[in-house]
Amino acid sequence: MKIKAVIFDLDGTLLDTLQDLADATNNALKHYGFPQHPTDAYKYYIGEGREKLADLALPVEQRKPENIQKVVKMIDRLYLNNWAVNSRPYYGIPKLLDELTAQQIKKAVLSNKSLYFTDVMVKVLLSKWSFDIVLGVSDVTPKKPDPAGALHIIRDLRVSPEETIYLGDTDIDMETAITAGIYPVGALWGFRTADELKAGGAKLLIKHPQELLELFK
Repeated sequence: MKIKAVIFDLDGTLLDTLQDLADATNNALKHYGFPQHPTDAYKYYIGEGREKLADLALPVEQRKPENIQKVVKMIDRLYLNNWAVNSRPYYGIPKLLDELTAQQIKKAVLSNKSLYFTDVMVKVLLSKWSFDIVLGVSDVTPKKPDPAGALHIIRDLRVSPEETIYLGDTDIDMETAITAGIYPVGALWGFRTADELKAGGAKLLIKHPQELLELFK
């Protein structure tokens, strides 16, 4: 069946946001006297929303609801003013988006970031391209792997799951796609490993964004 739409994860898939997220979290931890982490450690903390990020970044003995919430609030405050210092599209993403646009493939974003940050980052860092739908976590869109956001997107785009690809870099993305009946593709340039993506159910792993175009031939 012809592919008519691609749903993208944001962090670790379209955008390399690792350094800015790590800096905001480390500075929040430092503010409250908690130990900080190397930037690469955040590859395994990012992907399940702010609360999970704060929870994993805190020392095990300090993972109390009150600590998680105050760190989340500080992360938000710091990230609000510094989310675009180092963040940018991954190499090859601009060419991929250009080609999908030329082929009139529908494009959407589904992130576990808040809707506010997801929307503003797409508008600023991916302003050259038009996305049909951009969804982040909100009162009406739960966090992945709940498939509600993905199902909302394919319904609004008027495409079937079989006509849709989901491109992401974590097992959560793969699980989301599978539950929604969408073809799951793992991005190896992102935050997680090939083993994790395979375990999550990826049907295809790609090392470069433009490899995705092979599915449209």
